[in-house]
Amino acid sequence: MGDWLIVALLTLMAGAAMPLGAMAATIDRFLPRWLEAEFQHSVIAFGGGALLSAVALVLVPEGIKELTIPAVILCFGLGGLAFMGLDRLLARSESPASQLAAMLSDFIPEAAALGAAFAAGGDTGLLLAGLMALQNLPEGFNAYREMTDSGTIRGSHVIIAFAAMALLGPVAGLSGYFWLSAYPSVIGGIMLFAAGGILYAIFEDIAVQVPLKRHWAPPLGALGGFLLGLIGQMLINQ
Repeated sequence: MGDWLIVALLTLMAGAAMPLGAMAATIDRFLPRWLEAEFQHSVIAFGGGALLSAVALVLVPEGIKELTIPAVILCFGLGGLAFMGLDRLLARSESPASQLAAMLSDFIPEAAALGAAFAAGGDTGLLLAGLMALQNLPEGFNAYREMTDSGTIRGSHVIIAFAAMALLGPVAGLSGYFWLSAYPSVIGGIMLFAAGGILYAIFEDIAVQVPLKRHWAPPLGALGGFLLGLIGQMLINQ
């Protein structure tokens, strides 16, 4: 099987985690109210842990390899500022799609980086694909809840839209494989841009939703999300 086909399949599977997470959001409504609340907060925390592991273990270590310190500051800072601008725009328009925007904003750059990693012959592509899937599951869950709680969008339409958006993964991944792999500094910049944006999203939108009084599962969910990323990194480095 050619590497380009592996890239397409991995990014498609990572993208498929978005509609799977959305479908999971329809199941937990049958849980008791107290358990549903704890489950929701745990899922949010797990997603935050997985995102943090992507930043700490993949995006930043790989992104800084080809860039100077000023370039790192610029790309990382621009990522955070871009997410802040998007966040303010969504807040001004009162759109129920902030989780959706965050999900796509990190999924597409990571898919491009995955394709470039395979073209360069590195092993980080497999880890990145796993982390993308891990973070897309809880993000799909949260985005579905956010978009359907308004009552103006049907849940089935959201799931279909998420399934269609999964196709953006192979498009970005193959772009990285065939074109961006010749420009490692560009890939590094994309990784750091995504890292800055993800870090902003974690502390602006995700972490603030995690606390739940007299419940201890949510912070353990964050530990679990990060631990899975750490185990993946250790397996690849063996």
